[in-house]
Amino acid sequence: MAISKKDNIIDVINDYPAAIEVLQNHGVHCVGCMLAHSESLEEGLAAHGMDVDAVIKEIEEKSAAS
Repeated sequence: MAISKKDNIIDVINDYPAAIEVLQNHGVHCVGCMLAHSESLEEGLAAHGMDVDAVIKEIEEKSAAS
């Protein structure tokens, strides 16, 4: 299963635990945020001014290496 920009943040975190470290390394602390349950990756990362495609790629690479 590939990660989509439209995936809910909390679902990505649950399905890809490596996402926690990647997001935190970028200063995005969505793990404890209430919005993680309602925002997509695209919405959350855009709010932080981040390149969602680059972050998704990093999560997928880190998950594959785990």
